[in-house]
Amino acid sequence: MKNLHRKRLIIVGGVAGGASAAARARRLCEDCEIIVFERGPHVSFANCGLPYLVGGEIAEQDSLLVQTPASLKARFNLDVRINTEVIGIDRAACSVAVREVETGREYREGYDALILSMGAAPLKPPIPGIARPHHFVVRSIPDVEQIMAWSHDCQACRVVVVGGGYIGLEMAEQLRHRGFNVTVVEALPQVMAPFDPEMAAWLHAELRANDVALYLNDPVLSFEPPSEQEPARASIVVLKSGQRLPADTVILGLGVKPDVALAREAGLEIGKRGGIRVNHHLQTSDPQIWAVGDAIEVRDGVTNEWALIPLAGPANRQGRIAADSVFGRPSRYEHTWGTAVLRLFTLTAGCTGANEQALRRAAIPFQALHLHPNAHAGYYPGAEPIALKVLFAPDTGKLLGAQAIGHDGVDKRIDVLATALKAGMTVQDLAELELAYAPPYGSAKDPVNLAGMAATNVLAGDVALAQWNEVAALDPRATLLLDVRDSDERAAGFIPGSTHIPLDDLRRRLGELPRDREIITYCQSGQRSYIAARILSQHGFRVRNLSGSYLTWRAAQQ
Repeated sequence: MKNLHRKRLIIVGGVAGGASAAARARRLCEDCEIIVFERGPHVSFANCGLPYLVGGEIAEQDSLLVQTPASLKARFNLDVRINTEVIGIDRAACSVAVREVETGREYREGYDALILSMGAAPLKPPIPGIARPHHFVVRSIPDVEQIMAWSHDCQACRVVVVGGGYIGLEMAEQLRHRGFNVTVVEALPQVMAPFDPEMAAWLHAELRANDVALYLNDPVLSFEPPSEQEPARASIVVLKSGQRLPADTVILGLGVKPDVALAREAGLEIGKRGGIRVNHHLQTSDPQIWAVGDAIEVRDGVTNEWALIPLAGPANRQGRIAADSVFGRPSRYEHTWGTAVLRLFTLTAGCTGANEQALRRAAIPFQALHLHPNAHAGYYPGAEPIALKVLFAPDTGKLLGAQAIGHDGVDKRIDVLATALKAGMTVQDLAELELAYAPPYGSAKDPVNLAGMAATNVLAGDVALAQWNEVAALDPRATLLLDVRDSDERAAGFIPGSTHIPLDDLRRRLGELPRDREIITYCQSGQRSYIAARILSQHGFRVRNLSGSYLTWRAAQQ
């Protein structure tokens, strides 16, 4: 790569990856020419904040504008050209063809290095009627302006959100805050595919508790025109089940696909997942072209498979690393772990690393552990449990993934677990982490510590686990399900077919238990049933502890 000082760098696309690359490039090279082309009207905006602008939590649109062409010119001396689309790359001539969106004028600009940050486009599958009026996506400020213009004169409107991913659920929450009648339709059996089904179940319950109608495992077949018999401002959303949902508007949250048309036409390598293929320095198959953000394929940090992970945090880091690479610095982008967090009404849900489906697909052995520790000290007011799940290697204890859902403290724990995951830590390491503790914030044994301790017990052979999805298939002739909770807890609900012996009575009632059957113990969250399992195993019984116990099993049934 030639010395770029006093040379020209062109960046295609702004927002997270492109704007970060441009600012980093200027900090590295004061005398090179940097041009940023952005086909939209805003070069640097917080697209993750768009749903909250719709809901009114963010009051002013300008709050989402991180930088403007004028501010980037003043601070970084960048030549930012908005409403200007790059329509072609001539790799042999090292130039790009450009078209001004408003005037149609076309021209060419040469480059010494080129960074592509085109992002991803909302998915719009060929469902009949999907392009009907009052159907919106949520990807840019103009998208949100259209939604807000529609919503100003719509009273008690019926909104159908198609897709139960991050954008779909955030929009469902915000539109409920606006007082609209909201329905979420998801083709899969659960919302939030990065979570395992028993964890997503907590989100299903939260949606329903906030009067959001939820249709799962029921894809949209068509969007039909309204009629006198079925009046609506937008469409009649027809589901595979035959359900017909009148909609005054439809929010399409079906996910995104990498915007790779420009790269494909230029002959750059496209991976099997549909993203631009890059190396550790974020170079494409052309050594003078780099690519970052939602348009590229990355290596999954757990499975090492190529993956599409469209998140703002990785895109920002990639922009910085690409600029470093352009100027010869040995920066590398190794992996993405998919760390993410969602607020849904009163709950926070966070995840990092692989889920069970990803591990099975990659043929990686794993052990799953559920627990429900309090977010902070139980004696301090307001303590509420976190549904926490960790996945780890059954031989080495290496952490593979984590998911957490609760009312408080979820983001903190997921960030700790994400750091541990990147560092290659084991569950034994989690048990030994020294984490900040004061009663309003945590416990002397933090939930992360408790997860590590519980997993270490499994690795040591102190306890064997049963999982929530095994319960339905248990044969009562071979297995006894033992509830060791107190009587008042059992009165509030129990797993059908279980025998009840409170933990404190267990030692004196061992004679009531069969020695020719396996015993699976459960309590409310798994801690007391672990103690019961230890008692029984040391008295010669074959025993396993139900991971996550009644709380996890009950959530999964819902």
